[in-house]
Amino acid sequence: MTASHGPVGPHTTPGRKVLVTGAGGQVGLDLLQALRARGDQVFASDLAPPSGDAGLGLPWSSLDVTRATQVDALFAELRPDVVYHLAAILSATGERDPLRTYAVNQDGTLHVLEAARKFGVRQVIFTSTIAVFGPGLPPLVGDDVPLRPTTMYGVTKVAGELLGEYYSRRHGLDFRGVRFPGLLSAVLPGGGTSDYAPLMYYESLRTGGYEAFCRPDSQIPLMYMPDALRALVELSLAPRERLGRCIYNIAAFSPTAQEIADEVARVVPGARITFKPDPARQAILDSWPRALDDTCARRDWDWRPAWDLARMSDDLTPKLAALAARAGE
Repeated sequence: MTASHGPVGPHTTPGRKVLVTGAGGQVGLDLLQALRARGDQVFASDLAPPSGDAGLGLPWSSLDVTRATQVDALFAELRPDVVYHLAAILSATGERDPLRTYAVNQDGTLHVLEAARKFGVRQVIFTSTIAVFGPGLPPLVGDDVPLRPTTMYGVTKVAGELLGEYYSRRHGLDFRGVRFPGLLSAVLPGGGTSDYAPLMYYESLRTGGYEAFCRPDSQIPLMYMPDALRALVELSLAPRERLGRCIYNIAAFSPTAQEIADEVARVVPGARITFKPDPARQAILDSWPRALDDTCARRDWDWRPAWDLARMSDDLTPKLAALAARAGE
């Protein structure tokens, strides 16, 4: 295996031994901090570690999840208790290279689940997405609506959900996951179809405006990253006997693109938001839910979002302003 580990250092704790795949992405970097803060012994993996101090001084391993031998070797070495499987190629990027997306998202998930079975991993946490849904949805979309994704990203996430449920039934693996809405954070997005939302804030701060690739009436579920991280941790810690399913919808707020633009204008006075729909991305947005029903998550593990659009805007804007300032240096 081609793996390189940094020193464990002062961040190692006697908590759960947790491995995060895809740790260098938008969710992963923040999740590492959240897991470390709660006392877990955290190990990060991705194709390459992040630059500078973004790696948080944690041990990092170079891992290509499409290579089963690498996955097996890392699991055999670390013997983690819990794996957060985040490694994936997102929707818009995935449409440009669907075969690579299949290899990373589909084969990679199978390799992680099989390694978990072989090496006694207690629990695998999976990040799914609203992209598993497709056209013809009701206004409020529940967990068990038929899944008819229109992107390779969505197709592979449906398959990942089903693979995890298979390993749960067949091998007793404690497999759990959430269907994330579009996420906003102080880390720039990496090729998703919901990127218009965070980019409205960031580009308005950086350049004074943004031309969104969607219609003003486009509406999908969104969530602020602190809620997303809390959901991943709370679902992992929930008593297994309370859970009635493996995969859960989670929801926070569902503004239209115009409502986001109006909110940006409030926190970034003078921001100029315009709309020029890109047909391919707009078609994907139109196939996704406008709002999610997360009743099952609320019932089974007491899920509640803490952030709405306005509160998120007040918290996120200064963080993105600092990021934009650094980009201009």
